[in-house]
Amino acid sequence: MTAKHEADKPSGEQQLIRELAQLLNDTGLSEIEIEKSGLKVRVARTVTIAAAVPPAPTPFAPSSSPAPVPSSPAASADPGKHPGAVKSPMVGTAYRSPDPKAPPFVEVGTRVQQGDTLLIIEAMKTMNQIPAPRSGTVTAVMVENGQPVEFGEPLVIIE
Repeated sequence: MTAKHEADKPSGEQQLIRELAQLLNDTGLSEIEIEKSGLKVRVARTVTIAAAVPPAPTPFAPSSSPAPVPSSPAASADPGKHPGAVKSPMVGTAYRSPDPKAPPFVEVGTRVQQGDTLLIIEAMKTMNQIPAPRSGTVTAVMVENGQPVEFGEPLVIIE
């Protein structure tokens, strides 16, 4: 009887995962987590937001037009392919400063050293500092404070 119960358990978990995946599709959510009878299941999907990424840098373009436009027009076309793009290592909410009243960690034009904090991503109630992978100057900030981010989404460009 134990063997039959164990054989049924994966199909029950698989059914739960299928139902959660369908719920993601039906609602347009990018992830969902459920805890039921000691079983914790998290289902996430990568949402391609290529159409949403270009409008985000546009508000920054007027204030930073002199730097990005002449230096790298290709970077504005697809920031994810820029060699200096710092991409999100996780799904979460991006915060540009350590608290709402503090100034942002970096702005366009900020000189950073490898290891300096660029921003924070909150994932599952944990604040994760995102360090600069190399030294350089921040030429673009692709996210706004409190913006949801996906895995692999470009956050900052360092040249």
